[in-house]
Amino acid sequence: MRKFEKYLRPMLLALLLCALCCAPAFAASGGSGVADVVEQTWKDAAGQIKTVVNNVVFPALDMILAIAFFGKLGLAYFDYRKHGQFEWTGPVILFACLVFVLTAPLYIWTIVGL
Repeated sequence: MRKFEKYLRPMLLALLLCALCCAPAFAASGGSGVADVVEQTWKDAAGQIKTVVNNVVFPALDMILAIAFFGKLGLAYFDYRKHGQFEWTGPVILFACLVFVLTAPLYIWTIVGL
């Protein structure tokens, strides 16, 4: 019983702290539901999200995949020099991913609906 009492006070303190720090979240007044608020927020932020993804995310992925592709191509060449057999699987997969990510901005927004 002593062990139980040892942990009871910190647990009650944590529970009280959680109860004091939580605040209720309500949708906008006027009868609109949470879904309407979320849809409006998405409409407001969609242009900014598209700009950031096109100017930051896709170029970063392109750079990472290009470095990985050329690195894997170099390693495959050195393995070819060492063993006499060129392994195509790694470079081909990385090249396909690179082409996919390079062309993604052309069609991804029609899939998402922007």
